Amino acid sequence: MRRDSTAIPPRVACIFPGQGAQVAGMGRAAFARFPHAVEEACEVLGWRIDRLCLDDPEGRLGQTRYTQPALFLTCALEYRAWREDGGVDPAAAAGHSLGEYVALHAAGGFDLVTGLRLVAERGRLMGLAQGGGMAAVIGLAPRRLAEVVAAHPALDVANVNSYEQTVVAGPVAALEAAEAPLRAAGARAVIRLDVSAAFHSRAMRDAAAAFGRTLAEVAFAPLAFPVIGNRRAFAYRDDEIAGELQAQITAPVRWIECIEYLLRMGLRDFQEIGPGRSMTRLIDQIRAASVFAS
Repeated sequence: MRRDSTAIPPRVACIFPGQGAQVAGMGRAAFARFPHAVEEACEVLGWRIDRLCLDDPEGRLGQTRYTQPALFLTCALEYRAWREDGGVDPAAAAGHSLGEYVALHAAGGFDLVTGLRLVAERGRLMGLAQGGGMAAVIGLAPRRLAEVVAAHPALDVANVNSYEQTVVAGPVAALEAAEAPLRAAGARAVIRLDVSAAFHSRAMRDAAAAFGRTLAEVAFAPLAFPVIGNRRAFAYRDDEIAGELQAQITAPVRWIECIEYLLRMGLRDFQEIGPGRSMTRLIDQIRAASVFAS
């Protein structure tokens, strides 16, 4: 069938997952397709990232300092393959936590090597924090959850993922103390996450301060299309990339608002790029409940 040259191309939002989406075997096709990029990544990192992603023989894929560069490279190369295979110019992009780095890379904010160096240092610094945890709260509206968390001052809201799922972070004892009140308020489940620290909370302040010095050394390029940032749920300005990435480490991921920003832009075609479909499920939940989805 002949393609109509006057047809309007689809307006697509590219979405990239964050830590938690990693799985052994991820990136296999993309790594085989772009071997030079894989070798470059191994040289930058000083270890075999393809071996980690494909086989994880030493069980390190779930460790933050390894997870972050591994997931960044996988998503970045899968995005490159998608574009080469005919994927249209995105109208906008967003990424969940670490995925925001892939979105910025896709928009031209920095090259692959710079992105790898950034996420490797981010993962190292975040991995140094110990002693906290995170829990996913299912079935409790974000506003009601915030009221409960306010009575537990050691806890922070870390990810507002959908109208059905919010993640809280803080000391393990505080998470345990809040579980019964969260259930009494209407939560169907409170699920402890397999993480080593309280990410996107005040526990990451030292990591954010140290990472700011790394970011200050990077010259970021103008973005080719809007990237919706986690911290403000608003499109980045070219002059604020470093500041936003530093603040993102301690700030909650406002995922509902990020997706609703894209919906208000008139975007309805969301292309998740990376292992799994966790972001697609969250987007479906948000669209089902959002007044902006019609």
